[in-house]
Amino acid sequence: MTSTRRPHRNFYGRIKGKSLKPAQERYLAEDLEALSPGPVSWEENPERHDLDLGALFGGKDVWLEVGFGGGEHLVHQAGRNPEVGIIGCEPYINGVAMLLGKIRRAGVENLAVHPGDARDLFDVLPEGSISRAFLLYPDPWPKARHHRRRFVTPEHLEPLHRVLKPGAIFRVATDIEDYVRQTLEEVPRAGFEWLAERPDDWRQPWDDWLSTRYEQKALREGRTPHYLTFRRR
Repeated sequence: MTSTRRPHRNFYGRIKGKSLKPAQERYLAEDLEALSPGPVSWEENPERHDLDLGALFGGKDVWLEVGFGGGEHLVHQAGRNPEVGIIGCEPYINGVAMLLGKIRRAGVENLAVHPGDARDLFDVLPEGSISRAFLLYPDPWPKARHHRRRFVTPEHLEPLHRVLKPGAIFRVATDIEDYVRQTLEEVPRAGFEWLAERPDDWRQPWDDWLSTRYEQKALREGRTPHYLTFRRR
């Protein structure tokens, strides 16, 4: 349990985009509550009690994807790995609605969804509870004065390190070279080891990778994807 005083946290990303389709509105109304990992919000859990991941996933290893976009990678991993439970975190409600439609079509049942800020989720995840984490094509915040808004800063990396198990894997994919630079500076500083031994280790995607719509856009526009793998020390 952490402090009951809610910290002041600026949030700079989008919460909602264009109008949702009627089917997406229905998915949110009918499916989202049942997929909650538990009481995450400060209104539901003001004392910041840890989530009961054992009750949520029946003792399975738990993975986490921060900022799942449209959810295609999240559903792909859930289908490939029914022996694990996966929590997806995404504040952009249009992306959440897209994910819910994909979950219905795929029929996967080992997912939980937090439609909000990852920092609030970190507050209530038990220490050393997550076996693998993904950060895939995060918001690049390209202007130098906005680099402090990126996920790969101590504000996010320190609590991520806390909730990951020792030896847990943290994957980062991005097509922004300066994001790669900042990642390689900040993530090891936060207690992670970069596992690359040769250029192909960051040039080639992971064996279980599913190319997302963000990656396809990057490739169309001539940008090079980078696949960075870290291990929590």
